[in-house]
Amino acid sequence: MSNSMQHKQKELFGHPVGLYVLFFTEMWERFSYYGMRAILVLYLVAETVGDNAGLGWSNAEALALYGWYTMLVYVASIPGGWIADKFLGQKKSVLYGGILLVAGHSILAVEEMWAFYSGLGLIIAGVGMLKPNISTMVGGLYKQGDIRRDKGFTIFYIGINIGAFLSSLIVGYVGEVYGWHYGFGLAGIGMALGLIQYLAGQKHLRYVGNYLGQSKDEEEKAAMKRPLTKVEKDRIIVLFISFLLVIVFWGAFEQAGGLMNIYAKENTNRMLLGWEIPASWFQSLNAMFIIFLGTTVAAYWARRKLKGKISTSLFKMILGLIIMGTGFFFMSAASAQFESTGASAMYWLVLAYLFHTIGELCISPVALSYITKLAPLKYASIMMGVYFAMTGFGNKLAGLLGESASNFGEFTVFTGIAVFCVIFGVLVLIFRKKLEHLTHGAEDNEREMNTDETEGFELADHD
Repeated sequence: MSNSMQHKQKELFGHPVGLYVLFFTEMWERFSYYGMRAILVLYLVAETVGDNAGLGWSNAEALALYGWYTMLVYVASIPGGWIADKFLGQKKSVLYGGILLVAGHSILAVEEMWAFYSGLGLIIAGVGMLKPNISTMVGGLYKQGDIRRDKGFTIFYIGINIGAFLSSLIVGYVGEVYGWHYGFGLAGIGMALGLIQYLAGQKHLRYVGNYLGQSKDEEEKAAMKRPLTKVEKDRIIVLFISFLLVIVFWGAFEQAGGLMNIYAKENTNRMLLGWEIPASWFQSLNAMFIIFLGTTVAAYWARRKLKGKISTSLFKMILGLIIMGTGFFFMSAASAQFESTGASAMYWLVLAYLFHTIGELCISPVALSYITKLAPLKYASIMMGVYFAMTGFGNKLAGLLGESASNFGEFTVFTGIAVFCVIFGVLVLIFRKKLEHLTHGAEDNEREMNTDETEGFELADHD
């Protein structure tokens, strides 16, 4: 721990105030991203004529673009993380990413094909700069061994999902009812609010996210140049193996914006009290469940940890994959009902999203925290970038699986996803202890820390 990292931080509700600055920044960024995502596929497949004309693409074409786009959004996190580690630091990278996102979402409001592809390109670049670096900054707010780190990431994750919940309802409704490009423009306004809030909260981020290459502390500068130790190399190996869980998880989970989105629109009876629920609204279920269940799940794992029960990050991630995979059996039931009656009930989607959410809470915020515990200081952002790139590959896999439904049918695809996720999770569970041995006790001494112990830290100390 270097002296320049020792700065008392103002706290709110038991966490650094900087956490809430990042919370609201990410909330608005996800409002813009998930709002656009909620209507992207629907816009692509909408008829080219009518009051709210779209592009008239086939389902397979739309899902193919969706898969490429969502993959590239997250793969761009690798160069985004590298730029932060080598040149800018995380704090400035988040700022520039936000500016690119405002520009990209705003351009999508223009009803021209050049604007459509240009906007997507700017969003890809913007997310690549913002996403890995803002997550790394969250980890930098906590001292090594502070058990609140996982809780902090869960709070941060709730912010993500408040944005996703509101955007699915608001942007989804505006896009479907008033016009797709109005929805795209509204997403841009949301990102602009997030950027303004981030700039206003800089005083609470003074000691986190700075470029270490310009640090006045010689110890920090040296950490950027020295070779990796064996402990650090072993921890990187564990991270890369855990990323396999990430690819499989998101390959299944991201059916939400593609195949499950189309399924909700075409095969689900969405009538409620004489009113038809917009298909895009079902994507808000995941975010709503996270808002209500996020702190409960985090508190459950923290209690297990303090009682000495199995609660390692890898165990949580494996369990999360299995739970999420189980949720697809409800989609299998929905498909079977549709094939026999011509329509499936909405409660199948609700149950599927509930299980997907519980699984997500066990793997996604935990994985973000895990990276900040294991990643070497000089590769902090790029390792976070690699994580998001893995989610990108998972998104591409999701698109391919969604496309395959046109050949194999929804029942086969949903059931296949469920079975594979459960089996893969069990296989990794068998090797869990051997993998955790390679972390060299990174999570062994986590405990509750009082305010006096809680200071500003760029990242965890490493052996």
